[in-house]
Amino acid sequence: MYPHERSLVQRLADKPFAILGINSDADKAALKKTLDQEHITWRSWWDGGSTEGPIASRWNISGWPTIYVLDSKGIIRYRDLRGPKLDEAVDTLLKEIQTPKP
Repeated sequence: MYPHERSLVQRLADKPFAILGINSDADKAALKKTLDQEHITWRSWWDGGSTEGPIASRWNISGWPTIYVLDSKGIIRYRDLRGPKLDEAVDTLLKEIQTPKP
């Protein structure tokens, strides 16, 4: 998924858009190496090296990867979209905040 995420970050660089990553990898040093090798430029947190880390627990994550798409108010609007469906969801939410309200 990293290549697709990188393309979103590049395509939406001038838009109000952000990707946040949460990683449950057991080996933090190996994770840092992967983030460097994959050119991960967005914020990414290590969740304690367990699938039951504090972030995963609080958000009730039970499968990896899990993707939440939040709107500008922080409300989860979509979950577990991939590829073109993820792009469409993000573009829809961006249009909502860029369209003037009557």
